[in-house]
Amino acid sequence: MLQTARRCAPERFTPPTTEFLLGLAHPSSDCQLTKPFGEGTPTLSKTGTRQDHTVQTQTDEYSGGMSLQPERVSFGRHESFPLRFGWIAKGLEAVRSDPTVFVREDATVRLGVGKNMVTAIRHWLQAARLIRPSARGEYVETEIGRIAFGEDGDPYLEDDATIWLVHWLLAANPSVATTIYWFFNHFHKPAFASDEVAAALATFGDREVSARISRATLQRDVAMLLRMYTRTPAGTRLTLEDALDSPLSLLDLVDRVDAHHHRSPLAERPDLPLPTFAFAVAELFRNRDAPHVGVTDLMYSDTIHCAPGAVFRMTEEGLVRKLEELCNAAPNAYRLDRTAGVDQLYSQGRSNPLAVLADSYVGNGRAAA
Repeated sequence: MLQTARRCAPERFTPPTTEFLLGLAHPSSDCQLTKPFGEGTPTLSKTGTRQDHTVQTQTDEYSGGMSLQPERVSFGRHESFPLRFGWIAKGLEAVRSDPTVFVREDATVRLGVGKNMVTAIRHWLQAARLIRPSARGEYVETEIGRIAFGEDGDPYLEDDATIWLVHWLLAANPSVATTIYWFFNHFHKPAFASDEVAAALATFGDREVSARISRATLQRDVAMLLRMYTRTPAGTRLTLEDALDSPLSLLDLVDRVDAHHHRSPLAERPDLPLPTFAFAVAELFRNRDAPHVGVTDLMYSDTIHCAPGAVFRMTEEGLVRKLEELCNAAPNAYRLDRTAGVDQLYSQGRSNPLAVLADSYVGNGRAAA
């Protein structure tokens, strides 16, 4: 089990509480599934959020969308470097000081890393939807970056909820983090060899991607993904820099069996932070632009859309329990119900994921500590 605030940072981040979720402090117990999972699909309903801060969902924030577009994919941009601790804070601080930092000739000096690492940091910030290129060739911080990793946020990943958030942001970004999106949404084998993953990714690319991607690039992507999501075995002889695990490895979504075999089984995930789950659900509603989503669609990704149950590697029972937990914590925001024999998750009004995110971070971080 992960421990909150395990990392060192200049100031201490105060993790968001369940009661703070969506500004609703009085959970209700009257939201339960009327039928077991499998006999239909549950539904949620979402009403307003807190009004003590202003967050607008901007078109640029979701310009790439959460849906796979065959002509908008990205492979091999990470320079074989997994996301590392400190890179989010380092990269965002640099962009805030100088939006041209990633295109400057002295970027290595300004960031204090090598040329390939500059490219990798830029890639992971884009893949996690924390920066985006502007029309002027600069890079600007997104609202997600400002809210979750700004002054009141958690730039040093002290709280487990923030690491789970980064995972969702990557896995729900098919245009920039295509391999991570594919693995968590479409690759469902609980135990596998690394070459099986590369072969399955190649098949996916041939079928769903417009451009032709080299097999070597796909193999490097798979190697990077497995390295980023697995812990380094005790006793492994590596350089100090290479031995530093990615923060995503702490989620234990992928386990290393041996040098060539891994596991990524489904689990109930009772410790998945509710604020992160609520943000993922809000993004799904916004992406689908529908008043309700079936629980099956929350559990299993189709060819195009992301699914929280798949991304978080949840069992069906775990997903339903988490939906009930969300409904109990936000009774005026969500409702599980059955329509025409199908359990659905209903949302009242247009979903605003940024408002949900702000309810978890704004006014609840360093300023409140």
